[in-house]
Amino acid sequence: MWVAFAVAVFGWGLGFYGPPVYLPVLNARHGWSISLISSAITAHYLVGAVLIANLPAAYRRFGIAHVTMAGAVLAAAGAMAWANAAEPWHLVPALLLSALGWAATSGAALNALVSPWFDKDRPKAISMAFNGASVGGIVFTPLWMVLIATLGMPGAALVLGAAMIIVVVPLAVLVLQVTPAGAAGQMVEPTPRRDLMRRGAFITISAAFALGLFAQIGLFAHLIVRLTPDFGAVVGAAAVSVVTVFAIFGRTVLAWLLGGRDRRLAMAASLSMQAVGSVFLAMGDGPLPLALGCVLFGLGVGNLTSMMPLIVQNEFRPADVGTVVALVTAINQAVFALAPGAFGWLRDLTESYSVAFLIAGAVQLVAALVLAMGRRYS
Repeated sequence: MWVAFAVAVFGWGLGFYGPPVYLPVLNARHGWSISLISSAITAHYLVGAVLIANLPAAYRRFGIAHVTMAGAVLAAAGAMAWANAAEPWHLVPALLLSALGWAATSGAALNALVSPWFDKDRPKAISMAFNGASVGGIVFTPLWMVLIATLGMPGAALVLGAAMIIVVVPLAVLVLQVTPAGAAGQMVEPTPRRDLMRRGAFITISAAFALGLFAQIGLFAHLIVRLTPDFGAVVGAAAVSVVTVFAIFGRTVLAWLLGGRDRRLAMAASLSMQAVGSVFLAMGDGPLPLALGCVLFGLGVGNLTSMMPLIVQNEFRPADVGTVVALVTAINQAVFALAPGAFGWLRDLTESYSVAFLIAGAVQLVAALVLAMGRRYS
């Protein structure tokens, strides 16, 4: 569990929270257009989605330990490539390297690290692992900025990439090469992916979480800009860290309370709470309603990443859980990669974030409804 936590801290710190940091730095350094760099970031996530879908096959061929070690090295190399890009075409090898590293440390990877070791207590273990992803956001986003200001972007990438290799590779060697007792005996032939994707349970899970993450990532990408007129740039940026803190709190509390309760209904309630928060953020005028919106939205942020594997665990054979989680994660990533641009387009079209954030709330309610209605397939 703690190995997965460490992998999440570094993997998400570089692979998920890193690209948004590269955007303003590369724009300021080279004068490249925001659309060009944003397109490369979108490609990073889209390529990662394709790789994530094939992650179970890589684990079967090379083993979890070797894939995780390779992911740490590739994530570090990707960060260095982004940092040292001097021409626009340099972004292509950079995004390919970073996508490889991100795929090996994504949510599907965290589930694969935890699953062999936990069954009954998997909700708590998954929650702790994904809390590492949130910690990565809290720690790495300001750390990136401090290191870039003092060492420059190449120096910052070198320090953080080297730290990831130094921490993750030894942990993979010492822990992940060990097979927990009983896990080997559970190996059976997995169901073909085509058959899994035709099941109603798969369709409703993938649709609900793709919609929820589309709304969440789009809102998150524009949250600082939305809050700046009311709070100022510094406090607006700090609010993102506060949202992440509430994400950890909400995820941890739900994991402890879940027990034998219906996981689909629990997640539908979380999405509904986020929808209320999105409405406050859309219509709120003044610090108090906007702060309440951040809290309600933040309490559900972590659950959108940690609850999906737990629902899948309930509704699919153990031999198929890893494949289903990887496929759903890949679909989610392909969809949410489009969200920042879509929200930005709505903002420019309407000259306000109200419409975009209200749409986010509506999408979250639709996701909750899909998840609840899909109980008949579970």
